[in-house]
Amino acid sequence: MRFFSHDLGVDLGTSNVLIYKADAGITIREPSVVAMDKNAGKVLQVGAAARNMLGRTPGNVVAMHPLKDGVVADHEMTVQMLQKFFQSAGDSGLFAPKPRVVVSVPSGVTQMDERAVINAAIEAGARRVYLIEEPLAAALGAGLDISSPKGHLVVDIGGGTTDIAVLTMNGVAKSSSIKLAGNHFDELIARYIRGKFHVIIGPSTAEDIKIQLGAVVPRNNNAIMQVKGKDAKSGMPRDVAISEEDITPLLQKSALRIADEVLSVLEETPPELVGDIADTGIVLTGGGSQLWGMDVLLQNRIGIPCTVADDPASCVACGCGKSLSWISKMKEGPINLARKRLMRD
Repeated sequence: MRFFSHDLGVDLGTSNVLIYKADAGITIREPSVVAMDKNAGKVLQVGAAARNMLGRTPGNVVAMHPLKDGVVADHEMTVQMLQKFFQSAGDSGLFAPKPRVVVSVPSGVTQMDERAVINAAIEAGARRVYLIEEPLAAALGAGLDISSPKGHLVVDIGGGTTDIAVLTMNGVAKSSSIKLAGNHFDELIARYIRGKFHVIIGPSTAEDIKIQLGAVVPRNNNAIMQVKGKDAKSGMPRDVAISEEDITPLLQKSALRIADEVLSVLEETPPELVGDIADTGIVLTGGGSQLWGMDVLLQNRIGIPCTVADDPASCVACGCGKSLSWISKMKEGPINLARKRLMRD
């Protein structure tokens, strides 16, 4: 099947949006943030420029993530954001056709949320919209051969959700989606620093701490980071020293919850597929899988070898891009509705 230059694969993430263009690879990699002037009703910035405004805007400007937990939280802002990204990623010219778009959604998404994604993409300029489950796209992007009857287990730790799926014969045999991922780790860090040091920090600072000090198993390197925030009592600027020993136990508890959810999925998986997974191992994708020691923690907890995919943050987008090769055979509309039709048949 020939690629069409105006077909796009979209990893519509809570934290970041990645867009894969059929003939060019990943052309958009931007934070999923929109800054809008409330008085004029006009979008000022999207992506990285809008993220730099978080927590720094005047009263008439709001900067926000229009997606939450992997689904559309603000329809209009999502449309405006996708419209800008589609224009940047698509073909230019007066007579350029509207793109056909493959969009990733969490495996546990509802039919209503699926329709919200479809409607937002159509209003943003897509000609047709096809949905693909994030762990399925992540497996394709990680280079797994899921076309055979052999089972594979993918754990995709994104910004808003962690998706766990057992894959076989180009489909999902068993899956689960939990609202515990990268943003949850950031919130834990911010709450911990406010509770222990009485210092308030913003989400960007919390993310920086996670990137520099974040680990889910002890590294014993005694790393320390100076953090600037606001004193919760006086409101004045204040610096505190945060150590890796402060952060690791905090993140470890949530990582163990992810491991327990993987165990729950395996308990409900047919024994033949579980036997396959014992051989093929567990593949981790998504930005959250880059937390130091995540693969080690899961392997120790579950007892099955775990590996982190190459460039895990790009796997879903690359998988959406690979699916463009058979886009003409895909079904439009909500995938939950397609499942119901399949069950009736």
